[in-house]
Amino acid sequence: MSNKFTFEIKKEIAVLSSSPKSGWNRELNFVSWNGANPKLDIRDWSPDHTKMGKGITLSREEAAILGTILEDLSLDDLFEE
Repeated sequence: MSNKFTFEIKKEIAVLSSSPKSGWNRELNFVSWNGANPKLDIRDWSPDHTKMGKGITLSREEAAILGTILEDLSLDDLFEE
C-alpha cells in the first residue's frame, strides 16, 4: 500500500510568517488534497512548495466558526503579560 498523496495549491492567500534561517514560510492557502474539494490550509512550506510541514486544514464551516471567534476575541487581552 502506497503512502503517496497529491496536493494542488488552488490559491495562495497569505504568508503569515517567514523563517530567515530555513527560508520556509508559514502560509494560509486554499489546497486540494488527493483530488478532494479544497480547504483552507495553514502549514509551513519550503520556498518552492515541494515540501511541507504538519499543518491544519479547515472546511468552510470550520473556517466560518474560527472567523467569528477571532472577530470577537481581544488579542490584546489574550496576549497581555
